[in-house]
Amino acid sequence: MGTLRSVAPVAVAGFVAFGLAVWFSIIVWTFMDIRSRSRDKVVWGFATALVVLFNVFGLVVYLILRPHETLMQAYERSLEEEALLQEIEERPICPNCRHRVEQDYRMCPNCLQKLKDICMNCDRLVELDWTVCPFCTAERKVPVALTGESA
Repeated sequence: MGTLRSVAPVAVAGFVAFGLAVWFSIIVWTFMDIRSRSRDKVVWGFATALVVLFNVFGLVVYLILRPHETLMQAYERSLEEEALLQEIEERPICPNCRHRVEQDYRMCPNCLQKLKDICMNCDRLVELDWTVCPFCTAERKVPVALTGESA
């Protein structure tokens, strides 16, 4: 019975020290996690105080309320969205069927609408309504239907 009395305070002190270490660890983890999810210092303080005051229950509440993505994830997602939008906006569309086509298509593969012409002088693609080739400065004859002139 004497050894139990000498071991009990050490065991209790060990459990208390372990509990304090866990408590301190979740406080630090919460602070580091909220810093990666928000730029607002008030939110940092609120989230950390929640865990300081309510321990594991505060951590549970924080996990329920925290932003679901980190600032880095939000930034990467916005970059991906921006790249997709830019890719979509850069591709021209067929004036006839409104399908997306490539810059160097002479004809729409969907509706067979003529999209570009070839310069007779330099063999480069030119827009149908251009009167001069911008590459070789050769004059082009634009079809009457495109100019709006009547015969």
